[in-house]
Amino acid sequence: MTVEHTPTTLIVETTADEPCPIDFLGDTADIVYFISMAHTERYGADHPLAKAAAILKRQLRVNMAPLLKFADARTENAAEERMLEGLWQDAGPLAEVASIVAEAIEGTTELRELTGSFPELPERLKELARIAAWAAERGAQVRLTYVI
Repeated sequence: MTVEHTPTTLIVETTADEPCPIDFLGDTADIVYFISMAHTERYGADHPLAKAAAILKRQLRVNMAPLLKFADARTENAAEERMLEGLWQDAGPLAEVASIVAEAIEGTTELRELTGSFPELPERLKELARIAAWAAERGAQVRLTYVI
């Protein structure tokens, strides 16, 4: 039996009437790992990305909520399908927080050190910010899901 491995990927969907002309220029796995660890930070996770999220949330007072509204794109039942429908959010706040987090990582020595194993994270967050800003300009919503 052969098992096909799918790369970890962030999926950004919009409700815009046209396809977004902006795309990620690299692997989005770093964002998936970051938002996953940021979500677990409140439970005491000790991963460097969770520690980075704690600094962003508690010391820099960044409202990470728009980045933390995500789920697995693969569903197995109607309840999971309904949950995915509840993930749509306004694009503006997501664009803003993705940009703020990217700038904070680039501008804070401790955050750069904690995210050092994920070197493309700031650039991918900037690209996410541009995608979300594009959607916001059109009054569209966005939804973040991932596949692993």
